[in-house]
Amino acid sequence: MRTLLLIALLIPVPMQAQTARGTNPLAADVRRLSAELNPQVVAWRRDFHQNPELGNSETRTAKVIADELRKLGFTVTTGVATTGVVGVLTGGRPGPVVALRSDMDALPVTEQGDLPFKSITKTQWNGQEVGVMHACGHDNHMAILLGAATALARMKDRLPGTVKVIFQPAEEGLPPGEVGGAEQMVKEGVLENPKVDAIFGLHVMPYPAGTVTYRPGPMLASADTFLITITGKQTHGAAPWGGIDPIVIGSQVVMGLQTIVSRNVNITEAPAIVTVGRFTGGNRSNIVPDTVELEGTVRAYSEGVRKSIHDRIRAIATHYAEAAGGTATVEIGRGTTYPVTINDPALTERMLPTLKRVAGSDNVRLGPPVGVAEDFSGLPAEGPGPVRVPRRDTA
Repeated sequence: MRTLLLIALLIPVPMQAQTARGTNPLAADVRRLSAELNPQVVAWRRDFHQNPELGNSETRTAKVIADELRKLGFTVTTGVATTGVVGVLTGGRPGPVVALRSDMDALPVTEQGDLPFKSITKTQWNGQEVGVMHACGHDNHMAILLGAATALARMKDRLPGTVKVIFQPAEEGLPPGEVGGAEQMVKEGVLENPKVDAIFGLHVMPYPAGTVTYRPGPMLASADTFLITITGKQTHGAAPWGGIDPIVIGSQVVMGLQTIVSRNVNITEAPAIVTVGRFTGGNRSNIVPDTVELEGTVRAYSEGVRKSIHDRIRAIATHYAEAAGGTATVEIGRGTTYPVTINDPALTERMLPTLKRVAGSDNVRLGPPVGVAEDFSGLPAEGPGPVRVPRRDTA
């Protein structure tokens, strides 16, 4: 199977910025339907934005999507990977099976803006009441895919091949103990019956309006959350020699982790990032605690580099702790584990003329690798495409 993820800010491009239609006999109808359906796409996006749901809880979202697809004549399957929706539309002419994918879930974020369609939804997350918001663009993705599904359904009789639309839950993460996301959809056969020949995704980004960014090969980084728990020995802060200070060990570990990219990764071949985002320990100024926790993320564009960084994190944490008389445990992939998102080069090249026709040659650009991650990388089951390893994030 071949895969392609695009980075785009999908705001309609002025007609004068678009190139000639080329030879695609459906191009004129695609353009006409895109303009005609744009108000409905905007309405769907605002509805999804105003009614966000977290991963594996997208019940209202899934119902709206499934109902719309059934109206369009798609064969619809619901409850895939908990709340996912899959629709199949068979065209009137022979051709390949092409899948289009959107994620569905929102984030535990309180919306600060003041739009008429702002989210005021609240829910429980990790034992706390939090706001819920589509802060990563999935509301756009769903509306765009429903718009594409509508346009394709209206051209069904002339459509060469079969279209499979995949609305995926839990891209942003899962409640503890649950399964889901792209990898779970693959396990439940989303790429089979009919077997998918190529799959396309997109992600909106804060780029200039109307532009599309692409990149063959590695485009989005892998993402792995790590948790390091350092155990020492509690003592009074006035007598530190009476214990083993995990805060000092943790500080040394943080600094040691910064040497991985600067001294162990050949950044001329593939960049990488190791970031510690949380350092937690102790509850009083004069008590050395028993334990501290360090939590962070690893980003890489090569599976070999990714694995070597994991090995270095384990070695640095455990050896620094042992040298000071303490211990350290390291968990990698705790909550987040995505492989690198790799666009199939041949498919990317084949799609370039279409991208330029739709957006205009000046609005389609080759972009650099992006440090965020996407579990679109978990969808392809066989090459060419992303290597099939674990999954997770857009953080």
